[in-house]
Amino acid sequence: MDIEIVAVGGYNEVGRNMTAVRCGKEIVIFDMGIRLDQIMIHEDAELENMHSLDLIEMKAIPDDTMMNTVEGSVKAIVCTHGHLDHIGAIPKLAHRYNAPIIGTPYTVELIKQQIQGEQKFGVNNKVQVLRPGQRFRISQNITLEFVKMQHSIIDTVMAVLHTKDGAIVYANDFKLDRTPVLGDPPDLARLRQIGKEGVIALVVESTNIDKKGRCPSERIARDLVRDTMTSYEDDKGAMIVSTFSSHISRIKTIAECAHEMGRKPVLLGRSMERYSTTAEQLKLVSFPPTLSVFGNRRTVDRTLRHILKTGKDKFVPIVTGHQGEPGAILTRIAQGDTPYKVEKGDKILFSAKVIPNPMNYGQRHLVETLLRMKGARIHDELHVSGHAYREDHYELIHLLNPQHIIPSHGDIDMTGGYLKFAEGCGYTLNNDIHLLRNGQRLLLK
Repeated sequence: MDIEIVAVGGYNEVGRNMTAVRCGKEIVIFDMGIRLDQIMIHEDAELENMHSLDLIEMKAIPDDTMMNTVEGSVKAIVCTHGHLDHIGAIPKLAHRYNAPIIGTPYTVELIKQQIQGEQKFGVNNKVQVLRPGQRFRISQNITLEFVKMQHSIIDTVMAVLHTKDGAIVYANDFKLDRTPVLGDPPDLARLRQIGKEGVIALVVESTNIDKKGRCPSERIARDLVRDTMTSYEDDKGAMIVSTFSSHISRIKTIAECAHEMGRKPVLLGRSMERYSTTAEQLKLVSFPPTLSVFGNRRTVDRTLRHILKTGKDKFVPIVTGHQGEPGAILTRIAQGDTPYKVEKGDKILFSAKVIPNPMNYGQRHLVETLLRMKGARIHDELHVSGHAYREDHYELIHLLNPQHIIPSHGDIDMTGGYLKFAEGCGYTLNNDIHLLRNGQRLLLK
């Protein structure tokens, strides 16, 4: 059976991930993501009302028009986790394919919410839940398996496509966290078994390949956050924390610490409300009983007014805006666009790193500068990555022993860095490790 890897998106950049795998005449698509910074450049861009062709031209979603040249029919659209750079383009592209969308329970709920918010296209694909450790028979020739994995969003898996000739493993994104704060550790025993059964190809993220050693466990981030927060336990000033809305493990840590300090944790922002409420409804997390959540802008402002009136020292707002995004809660607070007033000595904690692109660096710098001008004390880097470091990749390669490796999820510096790394593991360019760019295809004999 011919196996072909089709690099649709995410091979020139971090974001808008989409890879197709053709097995004979049957095709499985992995991920349909967006690249947010390309949309944010356009101030008036309303994603839900935009046409897919306009978004392709903006390089905000994968250019899947190339799929018209791939011979065969799409049998499934598979998403390994719920980050927007992996599921955000589903409302724009999935309706073109007569195929079910498959994901874990949390991922599926987030996909359904994306589809419900879409204004331009009707997406009627069947949405199928597959849990870690389960298999789904896509056709007589191919079976999908989800292997438990860790990342900076809950319910993440590694996807394995089983064929009669061996497996294709899709590893975007992952982290080999053996001591996670939420959920089970990665199923390394199953990966080892899959490696023994035979892996034809590994499609793998290259995001942090330049980082030496192993990616620290989420427990390290938990300790960083707790140490910083509790050092101000008796302080009467304000404490605001900003982190990724989708990072449920981190939000749980911040909320629990606030509760233990006698402060009420308050989640503020639409995305905070969406991700956390969904996780709680699926019983994937339990938050302290004192936690409250507000997403609507008017309700957020009313809550901020209440916090000021009652006393800043009685609350810990957990807010959007760690990248300095326009319209996010922390950005609005910094700009004086809310009832909340930052005063000298107030603490602002960033439990997130800046996602590396010039726009984010500029926006974050602006927000920090505005906050410092008001006298705020800023703590940043209270964070660990959700992406594997070099030694994690080394372990994955030795668990799976793949015949071919295709680095993805990165620009040429990242995928090229993976090439150098893999050469050290005995792989050779264009023989068993392959550098692809968006729009290119690789036939594996």
